[in-house]
Amino acid sequence: MQPYFLPYIGYFQLIAAVDLFIVYDNIKYTKKGWINRNRMLLNGVDAIFSLPLKKDSDYLNVVERELSSDFSRQKLLNQIRGAYSKAPQFMAVWAMLEKIVGYEDNNLFRYIHNSILEICKYLDFKTKICFSSEVSIDHDLKGQDKVIALCKAVDATAYINTSGGIDLYSKEAFNGAGLQLSFIKALPFEYAQLGNEFVPWLSIIDVLMFNTRETIQEQIVSGCILKGAA
Repeated sequence: MQPYFLPYIGYFQLIAAVDLFIVYDNIKYTKKGWINRNRMLLNGVDAIFSLPLKKDSDYLNVVERELSSDFSRQKLLNQIRGAYSKAPQFMAVWAMLEKIVGYEDNNLFRYIHNSILEICKYLDFKTKICFSSEVSIDHDLKGQDKVIALCKAVDATAYINTSGGIDLYSKEAFNGAGLQLSFIKALPFEYAQLGNEFVPWLSIIDVLMFNTRETIQEQIVSGCILKGAA
C-alpha cells in the first residue's frame, strides 16, 4: 500500500489483517491523492488538513519528497486541538498526536511512516511493517506486476488489499503466481461526534478522539469483511 498520513480506519484494518505490511517508499508521489492530506471534523463538518511539501519535480518518488520549510507543526497541532479538545478521548491520545505531528524528520515518507508506527503501537498491533525498496525485486515493474513480485519475494501465499483496489487486480494473474487474492472492506462505524450529525470515514484522528482504545481494537477486527476475489 501507499503511505498515507493519518488515514481512515480501513487502512489499519488492513494492517491488522496481514502478517506483513509492505508500504511503498519507491512509488511516485501523486498530487491529487491522499498521501499527505486527510479530513478531520471541524465545527461539525469535515475539513481538509495537509502536510505542505517543498516544491520539486512531479516525477519524484514519495521517499524523495520533503516537507516544506514553512510547515508549522505547532499550527497543525493547534488545529487538531481546536477541533477535538472537547472529545472524550482527547487526553488519552493527545501525547501520541504530539509525537506524530512533532516528529522532526522532514522527509515525507519517513514522517508518514513514523505516524503509522505510532498508531500501530497505540493500538497494540504486532504486524511487521517493511519498505518496498527493501525487497529484492525489479523495481521498474508497475501496478499488479510489482505487487505480485513483492509477494513472491517475501514467500507470501496471499495478498490482501482494500476493497477500493478490486478493479486494479486480476484473480487469474494472482492464482497463476500461486497467490490467493482477497479484499477487505470496512463496515460503517458510527459513533457520537459531540452531538453533531455523524460524518463518516474521516481520518483515524476522529476515531481515536471519540472511542476508547478497546472499542477501536474491537472495531478493527470485527468491523470489516474479508472476501476472496470474484
